[in-house]
Amino acid sequence: MKRKSSNKDLRKANSAKKDEFYTQLVDIENEMKYYKKAFRGKVVYCNCDDPYESNFFKYFASNFNALGLKKLITTSYSGSPIVGGQLPLFEVAGSKGKQPFKIEITEVPDIDKDGAINLDDVKYLLKHDKNTATPLRGSGDFRSDECIELLKQSDIVITNPPFSLFREYVAPQEKVLNYG
Repeated sequence: MKRKSSNKDLRKANSAKKDEFYTQLVDIENEMKYYKKAFRGKVVYCNCDDPYESNFFKYFASNFNALGLKKLITTSYSGSPIVGGQLPLFEVAGSKGKQPFKIEITEVPDIDKDGAINLDDVKYLLKHDKNTATPLRGSGDFRSDECIELLKQSDIVITNPPFSLFREYVAPQEKVLNYG
């Protein structure tokens, strides 16, 4: 019975277009441990993962050096009904509340010199490096030309797209990736 109830809740969320859910950090860590070598030297793009909220962003930013990433790109979406409400992480230099922006990280130094890269280092970097976060011209929607251009720069896309837009999310991205 519980399974039926969960499906009913997802159908309600889908029809109400309130289908933004966040994956738990422990689940991300448990899955990503199998793919660590695949990330070395890669550009990872989280195109449906607002860094204020996203555990995908937290995982990749705090494991940036350990994974050997070349770059991490994350874009926020101005239309998200939950931005800043579920898992607020920190303020970003140059951001203005719900204004859409992109974050591009190319290095995460051990700012606090504790011998480990963690969210405190990421937080400091984003608060003090105005070049890391830049405003987007559009809304930050994954379908926008601006976000499609970022998609073309990436090697790996890891994200949690809205369930109600899943088909729309997958189809155009396949076209971009397969046909350039």
